[in-house]
Amino acid sequence: MYEGLNDGRLESDHIVPYSAETIANYLSRIEQGERIMKPKLRNYLPSDLGLVGDFLVAHYQPGNRDGNWLRPTWDYMHSHPGLNESFFDRIGIWEESSGIVGVAHYEMELGEAFFEVHPDYTFLKEDMLIYAEQHLSTEEASGRKYLRAYIRDFDHEFEKYAESRGFVCSKKHARPISELVLPEVIPSVSIPNGFTLKSLADDNDLWKIHGVLWRGFNHEGDPPEEGIAWRKKMQSSSNFRKDLTIIIEAPSGVFACFCGMWYEGINRIAYVEPLATDPDFRRMGLAKAAVWAGIRRCKNLGAETIYVGSDQEFYKSMGFIKRFEARCWEKRITSDLFME
Repeated sequence: MYEGLNDGRLESDHIVPYSAETIANYLSRIEQGERIMKPKLRNYLPSDLGLVGDFLVAHYQPGNRDGNWLRPTWDYMHSHPGLNESFFDRIGIWEESSGIVGVAHYEMELGEAFFEVHPDYTFLKEDMLIYAEQHLSTEEASGRKYLRAYIRDFDHEFEKYAESRGFVCSKKHARPISELVLPEVIPSVSIPNGFTLKSLADDNDLWKIHGVLWRGFNHEGDPPEEGIAWRKKMQSSSNFRKDLTIIIEAPSGVFACFCGMWYEGINRIAYVEPLATDPDFRRMGLAKAAVWAGIRRCKNLGAETIYVGSDQEFYKSMGFIKRFEARCWEKRITSDLFME
């Protein structure tokens, strides 16, 4: 059982309780003469935003073979208006004197769990899953707790362990990652006469942005006025760039299409998020034109690879290839879990 807990929070000097696999790994390393320190587990702090981002950058592998989130995905999460920040202290950070070696976190709300791990500390995953069950789960209307844990489809050992703890793989909710290795020449896609392609650096009209995102994600009715605050938050990340966020304006002056691009220069990667087209302007080639325009700008900065969290035919037609998906493993949690 995780000790030192106070209403779901960890004591500042809390030490990780280890699984048998973790202990065996440490003993093996000690026998080989390695001098090691046990990672400590603590709560996430607001100051960890950049530290976790740097951790993701440092351990990225080409093709996202590391299986961790991309730095742009982490940044986008923190600027998303749907993020519930009131549970940030439920996010677990594993660290040694050298820095962060693991993170167990949700994306928008409790009830979901994602795992970011240093390549030399993959043995911590068992402990991280147990932690997620205890601290990242949420209650259904019936009062019973549940958790959706997202595990990469190539991480068979972790999936096997999740299954041994009663998780069941769901065909729904999988999170695909697709990749585009940039060609030498970026295609130019024409748009209909009267439409204008530009960036938010040219025209950052929050009400028009709110309109295209509200309608582009198929919400009904008029955009609510309080949504302007949501759009401001979307631009709050220190890594958000107006010049990489593409919009296409219709002849009437409304924004017809919106494409966000996030660039990470150390690994020369970029990430598409979000992409939305107003239903009145679909099937006109606007989305493809906006994405290629954003890609071109990222390529000019040095990007070599573009990622998107989708495997839709739209992206496949542009040359994106699905690399893997994070499968959703679900579990209804009984109260005796908290006696471990």
